[in-house]
Amino acid sequence: MTFSFSIVLVWLDLAGVFFFAVSGSLLAARKQFDIIGSLLLASVVSLGGGVIRDIIINTGPPAAFTNPAYLAPPLLAAVLVYFLFSSVQRNTSLLVLFDAGGLALFCITGTLKALAAGMHPIAAVLLGVTTAVGGGLLRDITANEVPQLFDPRDIYALPAFAGAALTAALSITGSFNAVTAGAVAAVVFAFRVTAWRRHWCVPLAVRGWHRLGLDAAESGARD
Repeated sequence: MTFSFSIVLVWLDLAGVFFFAVSGSLLAARKQFDIIGSLLLASVVSLGGGVIRDIIINTGPPAAFTNPAYLAPPLLAAVLVYFLFSSVQRNTSLLVLFDAGGLALFCITGTLKALAAGMHPIAAVLLGVTTAVGGGLLRDITANEVPQLFDPRDIYALPAFAGAALTAALSITGSFNAVTAGAVAAVVFAFRVTAWRRHWCVPLAVRGWHRLGLDAAESGARD
């Protein structure tokens, strides 16, 4: 991996950290946490997936603890939400959009870092997915929410799987570059948001089971 590509990877990672951090601060605002709680939740969701990734790769201390730049996005997100949240629409849409942005970027950076560490492509894809969904899982558990990863009425991990698989395939074939990276991120983002808006879901664990609670009132809450 060249020096310039490493720099691009860091910037992609920081962008993903910011998107996830905003989603954490938005959830904190919706739950009426104070500003410290907003900052902590933003940090948990934005840094959690990357820390898990770096620990598994075992190439040294996680980037979040060695590069001070990773601390800036959660702080910026908490400040922005503090001043701007009262002027934006208070529903789930904005949170999902920022979460989808973080998901799209983290599945790419997680996969690339795993490949750069010499991991098998299949393992790299799995680690890319873990990087993408890990922070959101920690965020929802911390905020006492049903994790989106386990919500039977939503699709969360599949877009990350698609993005990680595409990233691995492009990297192995030598076709990964700024353009294809943007295309993969756009595909993951569109997949996640479209699935949420159109209520796409996958079959339950047992054939014949029916989803509970997906009534008109709940569907209207997503609009």
